[in-house]
Amino acid sequence: MKPILYKPIGIIHSLFSTAKGSPIQSATARGAEGRVEVFSEYVEGLQDLEGFSHIILLYHFHLSKRCSLTVKPFLDQTPRGLFATRAPARPNPIGLSVVRLLKIDESTLFVDHVDILNGTPLLDIKPYVPMFDTWEATRVGWLAGRGESAADIKADDRFSD
Repeated sequence: MKPILYKPIGIIHSLFSTAKGSPIQSATARGAEGRVEVFSEYVEGLQDLEGFSHIILLYHFHLSKRCSLTVKPFLDQTPRGLFATRAPARPNPIGLSVVRLLKIDESTLFVDHVDILNGTPLLDIKPYVPMFDTWEATRVGWLAGRGESAADIKADDRFSD
């Protein structure tokens, strides 16, 4: 199979320069504001985006140096299969965060609930649409009973090299 190449469409700016101490999910990052700088050749694509309260950012985990198919996730000390976690140590280090869109000023999106490291390359932006993106989960696997504590947990350096 041919390699898949992506070209960043922008850069994400946040308060977090290292994973250690950063929020582990965007839902737990209320008040963590940041900016998304969209490169000039993609600014036209921002038209009509301001009408959405939340957006989905797809990005490259640029500081992830390794992949492990078994990891100890932040909310557990038991080794878990990588694909049953949101750990950044992935075969294709792609991240996804739902953030609140505060405003757009030309090529800059101002956002809240940022759980992304400063300088992260942006791959894509999609509007968050509750009627398409919200599902009632009937199972949450090993995370059952752990979600309530997620807001109190910050990232450590377990996925850093």
